[in-house]
Amino acid sequence: MGPAPTRRDFVRILVVGAPAIACGFGAPSRAFGQSSSGARTPITATPLSDNLIHFIGAGGNVLVVTGPDGLVMVNGGREEMSADLLKAISDRTGGKRVQALINTDWHREHTGSNLAAGKAGAKIIAHEHTKQYLGAEIYVDWQNRTYKPLPPQALPNQTFYTTGSMTFGAERIDYGYLGQAHTDAAIYVFFPASNVLVAGDALSVEKYPIADYTTGGWLGGLLAANKTLLGLTNAETRIVPGVGPIQARADLQAQHDMLTAMMERFPKMMKQGLGPEDIIAAAPTKDYDEKWGSPDLFVSTAYRSMWLHVRELGGIV
Repeated sequence: MGPAPTRRDFVRILVVGAPAIACGFGAPSRAFGQSSSGARTPITATPLSDNLIHFIGAGGNVLVVTGPDGLVMVNGGREEMSADLLKAISDRTGGKRVQALINTDWHREHTGSNLAAGKAGAKIIAHEHTKQYLGAEIYVDWQNRTYKPLPPQALPNQTFYTTGSMTFGAERIDYGYLGQAHTDAAIYVFFPASNVLVAGDALSVEKYPIADYTTGGWLGGLLAANKTLLGLTNAETRIVPGVGPIQARADLQAQHDMLTAMMERFPKMMKQGLGPEDIIAAAPTKDYDEKWGSPDLFVSTAYRSMWLHVRELGGIV
């Protein structure tokens, strides 16, 4: 008898075996750091406090914490933008060394600087599931895309399961697991002194949030994660999403309220025997489409994610 299957083996079986959803979606969306013509936009930096700098233009939001002797990065943009991003960070901070890089999940708009940081000897901090996903070949059917494993030097070398905290210069950095939210590897990073929260892809801007069921996300988990994030914030908290402009607590509350409504509507429709195309046609999201755009991918991924959690929903069939 061979060795018992690992979690990575299970992930590969699950995601490769998942049937594709025929919803007209396949090609990955263009990077946040690209114009509609495909040309790169410049990477820009905005200070959020004496010690926090927000960088945009690298494919996803990047936050940099400055300390007396170095830097901590939260997320690293896309790989094709990494060299530009790291140069911009170096220029802005007088050449300070990146001592640590925190990944809020495994998706490539956040992990593109892992290899450069790892080769330079930086500590890469993430949830243990992020390390496993980055080290595996993963097929994401709703994108029709296969992600190859990252090289060993790009994998997180300090992982955790629940929460963690560190002090860097004048900033305390708290981070914690968000459960089965956007993925089951998602975390938040909170800076209480500056009252800045990095929510990652648990908060979506100008498009509906996605429950990436291929790596453990589901609609109910997204809602639970939003409750956790609301508990960390107040009216003055600045919230950094995975992609897009900085948000306020009111924006997070609006997404929470939308998810609450969908968690009430979708299971009822599924119990009536409706499939994803039927639900889309019934337009249960119409009250929210002006804010978040087309609901098609949101509905189809949420539908699939809920079928993996029928017990929590009290049974659908």
